[in-house]
Amino acid sequence: MAYELGEHGVQLLCFQWRASLNLQQVLVEDLFVNSEKRVDFDEIKIWDKNAIFGDEREMEMKKAIVVGGSIAGLSCAHALIAAGWTPVVIEKSAAPPDGSPTGAGLCLDPQALRLLNLWIKDSNLLHSSTLPLSIDLNQVTDSEKKISWDLAKDENFGFRAAHWADLHKIIYKALPANIILWGHQFISFEVSDDKAAVKVKARAFETGDMVEIVGDLLVAADGCLSSIRRHFFPDFKLRYSGYSAWRGVLDCSGQEHAEIISNLRKAYPEFGQCLYFDLADRTHCVLYELKNKRINWIWYINMPEPELKQGSSVTMKVNDEMIENMHEEAEKVWVPELARVMRETKDPFINVIYDSNPLPQLFWDNVVLVGDAAHPTTPHGVRSTNMSILDAGILGHCLGKWGSKNIDSALREFQAIRLPVVSEQVLHARQMGRMKQGLVSFNPKEATLEECLLLLQRSMPYFEGVPFPI
Repeated sequence: MAYELGEHGVQLLCFQWRASLNLQQVLVEDLFVNSEKRVDFDEIKIWDKNAIFGDEREMEMKKAIVVGGSIAGLSCAHALIAAGWTPVVIEKSAAPPDGSPTGAGLCLDPQALRLLNLWIKDSNLLHSSTLPLSIDLNQVTDSEKKISWDLAKDENFGFRAAHWADLHKIIYKALPANIILWGHQFISFEVSDDKAAVKVKARAFETGDMVEIVGDLLVAADGCLSSIRRHFFPDFKLRYSGYSAWRGVLDCSGQEHAEIISNLRKAYPEFGQCLYFDLADRTHCVLYELKNKRINWIWYINMPEPELKQGSSVTMKVNDEMIENMHEEAEKVWVPELARVMRETKDPFINVIYDSNPLPQLFWDNVVLVGDAAHPTTPHGVRSTNMSILDAGILGHCLGKWGSKNIDSALREFQAIRLPVVSEQVLHARQMGRMKQGLVSFNPKEATLEECLLLLQRSMPYFEGVPFPI
């Protein structure tokens, strides 16, 4: 099946293949009105410019249902198209977050960047929306004296910094617009008795109508609170890290904030090309610049696990009193230049930090987990977005390698390649966070060189690159 934009909205094209290749009709079921139409194949926009409906190659084209329209899900859509599949993405957001300040900063590794450039085609677009991070620097700050010194430094880091909303927009805009069902809540799925198909039910928020979609593969990209993962692991629980994080992005593009970014560069001389990790007593902060003179900061604070609504976001609501308390504490812990950045930031928020122990498997029949649904991780190894993009790329490679008739073999290879890698990376990121938060016996003011080197991103397993299918 496929989706395209019709006069009444998104329409589902259910391809009713018959024995004869001469059939030139498909049934169109409109999702928003109870009507049926018949259209010729010539009237349908082909998504794969190298494919022509009606030939034998296209008749074997498989359909994938992707649940989740964040970076993981959209990356999977790109990888599936590249592998010769037809994806449909189900996303609960009513519309793409164009022009929205949704999210915050992230860091892209070289492998993820190469994949994105393959999918997006226009490499200049990604390059012009990100900033290079050539340095990974861990330092320690004495909160009483307000002085800092370096612990470990990597001057050949080679990552790039992006804002989540900017990256999401680039990935989304490079996809055919008609493959995403915005404003639809995933409800359930069912695998056929012969394991050859999967049926997904979703509800349209605007109308309340239920939609059924049948495909050959279900890709669960529905995040760390994945309801599809819960189907296979009903007793699964995320592991609270012991700390949460204040986050914010300060826009310094206007003249009123010019002094702030200038002063920050004096306190953090490598700012603008550096991923800073600033450690203090049982706490640490992350700091780096985003495109268009934006300052991305994250401050991790040890605290009891907050009470969140079951199944809700891991972002916690904050009030003015909480924000003011954070500002006052920042002035005690950090140098004045960083404390001012936090005070000037509009609408800071709290992320509750979770991960999970590695799962024993990533696929069942024709259902596969990717991204945070497959491996929730703490952010200290800047792996979450990168793992999601690499999951997508490797899944696409496996499906393309094995062909449409060997989905099980493709998913087995995907799991064999990815499960050991992501398991090691999740556990390593956990240890990095525990060190930087003082939850293990590590004192940055007295640490040995060997201990300090473990703080660098280069200590992450597979830092130089993860394996791909041969």
